[in-house]
Amino acid sequence: MTARPADVFSLVADVGGTNTRVALAEGGKLLPETIKRYKNADFAGLETVLKAYIHSEDDVDCKGAAVAVAGPVRDGRGELTNLDWAFDKETIARATRAETVAVLNDLQAQGHAIGRLPEENITTIVEGPPAGPHAASLVVGVGTGFNTAPVYDTGTGRYVPPSEAGHANMPIRTEADLRLCHHVESAHGFPSVEDVLSGRGLERIYAWRAQEAGAPAELKAADIMAACAAGSDLVAEEAVGVFVRLLGTEAGNLALVNLPFGGLFLVGGVSRAMLPYYDRFGFSDAFRDKGRFAGFMQNFAVHVIEDDYAALTGLATHIATQT
Repeated sequence: MTARPADVFSLVADVGGTNTRVALAEGGKLLPETIKRYKNADFAGLETVLKAYIHSEDDVDCKGAAVAVAGPVRDGRGELTNLDWAFDKETIARATRAETVAVLNDLQAQGHAIGRLPEENITTIVEGPPAGPHAASLVVGVGTGFNTAPVYDTGTGRYVPPSEAGHANMPIRTEADLRLCHHVESAHGFPSVEDVLSGRGLERIYAWRAQEAGAPAELKAADIMAACAAGSDLVAEEAVGVFVRLLGTEAGNLALVNLPFGGLFLVGGVSRAMLPYYDRFGFSDAFRDKGRFAGFMQNFAVHVIEDDYAALTGLATHIATQT
């Protein structure tokens, strides 16, 4: 491989609970041909992953490095929620030799990608009016966990503050929702949003519906989705329907909290897996079911991002403004 020039490229890394994806960016442009995936189980920590990547790219000397972590970030230090890894800016700078380093929550990285993704990778599931140039947006991550990140475009740049919204109370709209809440509370303690609106949440909804049907059973999320698609399991279809409606309710709550006139953007594997079912199971109705504010809810569009590299794109965009 021909040696890459020093202090031209930035390294970007999306660190999940199972895999880490690493790539190079030039300016704010992600270089897709440089993307590599690493299994976290094969490495002692993020520093060894980054060093392996740097070595594979002919020991490229990066001017910047930005890392997204699936967990909370505070004062430049990130911790994975589902893996015993923690790292800070100094760790990343040591591994990459980068002069400028950023550590973001994974939803923050997704927020920085809004407006920079190909239109063909965005599917609209709830229509809304056109957005103004400085309208706020909201990223909602639905995958192994649940979280959100508001996106603010201002005259001095884009701001994407972090949150841990998945650990708030689950939404309750009906008597059935309350029964689900008690089921989750009995089995897992505090009934959070993430306990019902994530991959594991779908599994809990299935177990609850099976119990209510008088035939207790459990299924993995992938098997529930497959059974729903095949029409082979009524409980699976009911579970997916409950999930979609609850997601619509919570997305509507978040819209009222954040006023994202630039749209809500659902990201994550579970949000993409639900694409065939948003219309069928009434996501839009649940989203706008806010009493006298039902009409006001028509101000907000909802989209699903189908781009596996959106977080890397957002990291590239963000670090370009810092270097």
